[in-house]
Amino acid sequence: MKILFTGGGTAGHIFPIIAIIREIKKGYPYGDFEFFYLGPRDKFAKEIFSREGVVVRTILAGKLRRYFSFKNIIDILKLPIGILQAFYYVFVISPDLIFSKGGYGSIPAVISGWFLRAPIFLHESDIIPGLANRVASKVALEIFISFSVKKTEYFPAKKMLSVGSPIRREILNGSKNEAKKIFNLTGEKSVILILGGSQGAQRINDKLLVILPEILKDFELIHQTGRKNFVQLKKESEVVITQDLKKYYHPIDFLDEKQLSYAYTVADLIISRAGAGTIFEIGAVGKPSILVPLPESAQNHQVKNAYAFAENGATLVIEEAIFTPHFILERIKYLFSQPKKLKEMAKRAKEFSRPEAARIIAEYIVSYLSQ
Repeated sequence: MKILFTGGGTAGHIFPIIAIIREIKKGYPYGDFEFFYLGPRDKFAKEIFSREGVVVRTILAGKLRRYFSFKNIIDILKLPIGILQAFYYVFVISPDLIFSKGGYGSIPAVISGWFLRAPIFLHESDIIPGLANRVASKVALEIFISFSVKKTEYFPAKKMLSVGSPIRREILNGSKNEAKKIFNLTGEKSVILILGGSQGAQRINDKLLVILPEILKDFELIHQTGRKNFVQLKKESEVVITQDLKKYYHPIDFLDEKQLSYAYTVADLIISRAGAGTIFEIGAVGKPSILVPLPESAQNHQVKNAYAFAENGATLVIEEAIFTPHFILERIKYLFSQPKKLKEMAKRAKEFSRPEAARIIAEYIVSYLSQ
């Protein structure tokens, strides 16, 4: 049986697909499955999928920006070419099912699949669906969603199945002892993990630098900077940090799967953007957090994601307008002065989590294909 996955634009589209593929392989080891991925050219995605035995095919895909840019003109021209490319690949592969994770890279595959009468399933991470999944929802048989049916906007209720966001089980198996070795942690202070997403979060990084010496007096930091920002941030941090504090700061450009599992395990507090994938990972590992939603996110979905997570007390949301260096420092110190509150946040995060999402989707897909 051939399953074609599509999506693209960020790691947030790639990792949930990986989680589902692993669950299919684990739950049905003797199944005759072939896995394909069709999306925009992305070196990172190709590398990740190749490790999982997924055949990758790339197409042109145009991104619609919600602001004026000459790139919009170029990308509009890419779309019809991408659809023709996708039509060819979908025709040749002849998938038994197409699963879309959304993102601008999924539109050509979904349109082609619909035209060729392939059954289409979607997963939507956010409370407010992106444009690609809004389009795809018209032709999808089922739509898996991360948040509740009542909270998720736009889609018809009869098509939605609330399962959570697929996460890789492997990130739940970190070891504190190994984490201390890998990150060279001193173990002298509480650990804060700062995540900026796969591309980092430059504005968070910039504000962190202002208060970095003050934070390191009381805490130890593991900081995923983003690959584009790593070299510059490393140089700037070396200027502002005194020699005696350097052992408490551990910047890294990108946390791979194993490193992320260790970082999650050892962290006492997580500071992150509010992508749905990260929110459900934080919930699954049961950690207190501070979320700083990206204000430019499409349809303001990160803000809504963050507040949905905060409703039961699982996290503290600080919108970027008030995310000033000394305000965040004060909030961090306040939370650590309230150990009972941190413990309660961790408990609430765990209650929010739905770590079986990938398995549920995998079982649903296989059940459909077995009919």
